[in-house]
Amino acid sequence: MTARRLAPIAAILVAASLVACNPSAAKTESDSKPSTPATSAGAPSAPTGSPSAAPGAPAGSSGLSLAEAIAKIPAADENRTGYKRDSFRHWVDEDSDGCSTRNEVLLAEATKKPEQGAKCVLTGGEWLSYYDEVTVTDAKKLDIDHMVPLAEAWDSGASAWDSDRRMRYANDLDAERSLVAVTAKTNRSKADKDPSEWMPPAESAKCTYLADWTATKLRWKLTADDKERTALEKLAGDCSDTVVKYEVAA
Repeated sequence: MTARRLAPIAAILVAASLVACNPSAAKTESDSKPSTPATSAGAPSAPTGSPSAAPGAPAGSSGLSLAEAIAKIPAADENRTGYKRDSFRHWVDEDSDGCSTRNEVLLAEATKKPEQGAKCVLTGGEWLSYYDEVTVTDAKKLDIDHMVPLAEAWDSGASAWDSDRRMRYANDLDAERSLVAVTAKTNRSKADKDPSEWMPPAESAKCTYLADWTATKLRWKLTADDKERTALEKLAGDCSDTVVKYEVAA
């Protein structure tokens, strides 16, 4: 059972809010993703501007300011040559417990736990989509969003990975903010856009989203082009107290 599944949802709501991606979004690539505040898993969301820790942060560890973290993202031009969404095998059942990555995220991020039936069919439950501050009571209306969309990851370095690493990226349950559960509407609106092209509609999500995005890029050693970096730096101006924590993926 993954650390994500065991993390208390209360923590997920403490530092910010929650996020998601969709398995059916193609180049509009909303790769379904989970959502949460930029803090350790399970913490309740905090107000905009309050310190928040991003994906994979060890409890109690020190972090970087958002500006410092953005500066650490390697610079490179993006290249989408050869991208296919199925180059990233996703929604696997890594621990063979009957629940796919999608359902693992839904179970971990539920503010009201759903009933789990045969083959991990989920009924009932309640979730907060932090992108738009919408409460959802039907899991089918949620997408699991890859914080950094699969196409963006490909553009930023994943094209050079082998299939196993791409699968691990697409099913990253070890970092609480790599995947987030959000409304299908916002996930599909985001598609494969980076923060220079799309930000969550809820103002309260801004600093959390920037921290989650930056931490995911650093965790997986992905790059940023000039347009993306400029947008990140500009948007981060209102998030001076936001803290980014991450662990580099093996």
